[in-house]
Amino acid sequence: MIDEQRIVKVGMADLNVISEYGLIRTTGLGSCVGVTLFDPVEKVAGLAHVMLPSSEIAREGALNLAKYADTAVPKLVQEVLKLGASKKRLVAKMAGGSQMFTFAGTGDSMRIGPRNVESCKTILSDLGIPLVGEDTGGNYGRTIELNCESGILFIRSVQKGIKEL
Repeated sequence: MIDEQRIVKVGMADLNVISEYGLIRTTGLGSCVGVTLFDPVEKVAGLAHVMLPSSEIAREGALNLAKYADTAVPKLVQEVLKLGASKKRLVAKMAGGSQMFTFAGTGDSMRIGPRNVESCKTILSDLGIPLVGEDTGGNYGRTIELNCESGILFIRSVQKGIKEL
């Protein structure tokens, strides 16, 4: 009998958590960054699909905390702690942050992917969570999934195939 794999999906500008077994997955990472947190003892994992580096530019009415690096990463930490993770055991991995398009003569505002990566790294550092693996940059999209039992991050892309972190 085939054992059904539990898969928790995370949409764009979204975050979610999982514990015990299964995979947590997001697709369509271009300039967006997928930030994962994992507690190897409690087998608790979380994933945020971050679209933009800072909530300072937010114009929507109710702030979507999962959309911005500076709000998504702290919220993700809160959510994995609720499932029993220990902050001192958390490790982070991330992927994405591509520069999907090249614009001649444009400034920093078009460097969304690299700015997302920088912002996520800064927030993780500020929170004292080590970044133990990353697959960022380039000019191609990615799909990622984190195995909640092993902590392995699988990164799939048309250009690079499957990579494990």
